[in-house]
Amino acid sequence: MLGEGIVKGLAETARNFIGSYVEEDRLTTVQYPEERLPAKEAARNFPFLVFDGNDPQAGLRCVACLICEKECPPQCIYIEKSKDKKPDYIGKPQFYPATFDIDVSVCMSCQICVEVCPFEAIKMDTEFELSNTDRFGGLLLNKHQLAKSNEAYHKIHPAEAAEVDGRLASEKAKVEARARADAEAKAKAAAAKAAAPPPPRPAPVPAT
Repeated sequence: MLGEGIVKGLAETARNFIGSYVEEDRLTTVQYPEERLPAKEAARNFPFLVFDGNDPQAGLRCVACLICEKECPPQCIYIEKSKDKKPDYIGKPQFYPATFDIDVSVCMSCQICVEVCPFEAIKMDTEFELSNTDRFGGLLLNKHQLAKSNEAYHKIHPAEAAEVDGRLASEKAKVEARARADAEAKAKAAAAKAAAPPPPRPAPVPAT
C-alpha cells in the first residue's frame, strides 16, 4: 500500500506523544545538558589507558609494544618506547611508553587497538563531550590525559572490567605458583647437595 510506511511512522509518533502523559518510559527526550541519559555499557567513543594502583604513570599497563600503533587504521596513535624498564603487574620488567598520544580528531572509534592489545592496557571510553576551541592541539591527547584508573574502568564497563580482572588475576596466580615451584625445587636441590657426603679423597700415591 502506498504510504504505509509513513502511516506507521506517524502512528508510532502519536503513540509516544499520547503515552508520554501517562507512562514515563514514553518520554523519549531529555533536557540536555541538565538531564543526561546513562551511557550503555557497550557504548564506545575514544580510547583511554588503564592504570593500576594510585600512580597514573607508574601503574600504566601499557608496555609500548607498538601493536596498537601499527594496527590503527587511521594511524592516529603515536608511541615512543622508553629506554629503561619498570615492573608490570606480575613483577616482570617491561618497557613503558615514554610518549603515548592519540589524535581523537582522527580516531574513528573502531576499537581495533583494544582488540589487539595483549596487556589489557587500552580500552574504549564513553565520554563524548570533547569539543574544543583548539582544533589541533586540544584534540591531541597525551598519556597523562589518557590515563584512567582501573576503578574508573569498572564504572564505565563493569562486566568487561570484572572479566579482565579475573583473567589477569589468574595469569598472575599461575606465574606466582610457577615461581614458588621453581624456588622450592632449587631449595630441595641445595639441601640435597648439602646433605650428600663429601666425595672420598683419592688414596695417596706411595713414594718411589
